[in-house]
Amino acid sequence: MAYSPLVRELIDAFRCLPGVGPKSAQRMTFALLQRDRNGAQRLARALEGAAEGVGECEQCRDLTEAPICALCRSDQRNHAVLCLVENPADIQALEEATDYRGLYFVLKGRLSPLDGIGPAELGLEVLATRFAQGVVREIILATNPTVEGEATAQYVAEMARDANIQVSRIAHGVPLGGDLEYVDSGTLSHAFAGRTHYG
Repeated sequence: MAYSPLVRELIDAFRCLPGVGPKSAQRMTFALLQRDRNGAQRLARALEGAAEGVGECEQCRDLTEAPICALCRSDQRNHAVLCLVENPADIQALEEATDYRGLYFVLKGRLSPLDGIGPAELGLEVLATRFAQGVVREIILATNPTVEGEATAQYVAEMARDANIQVSRIAHGVPLGGDLEYVDSGTLSHAFAGRTHYG
């Protein structure tokens, strides 16, 4: 079907979002243009404002409008403990699910030489500077349990040990309420190897 240039441009713009294919982009375009013009204008303003006004924190690399984010500025957080995550969304997940009161560092990905993602792309020079300042005493590695996530965790752990910083890794394994028979073998093996004393 031949769309007008502006409609085609909007469909193509939606396709830049992860998991949005041609049909989903088309549905979103038509929903906004046919039924919710006010929503479309609000979305356009919000996108423009965020694209122009949101940057990254100079200390943790989280998304923020200020040079230093609210968490890094807070006197209520433990500045000696640093949790490393892959994405800004991981911070929100940990804040909602745990009582963690330290700071974070956002890698914005994981080491993947085949994709051209090395230490420089993950901001590890910024992390090394933080380590050298002598404030951080412990890091918690909260990268995802993928091959790349584990490689990234190992790389950062070596950096931390070289700076005499204590290293811990979040546990991975059987989900709460899960049945062992339905857990994949890799997860089960990892959970079994990482077992802790009970009682």
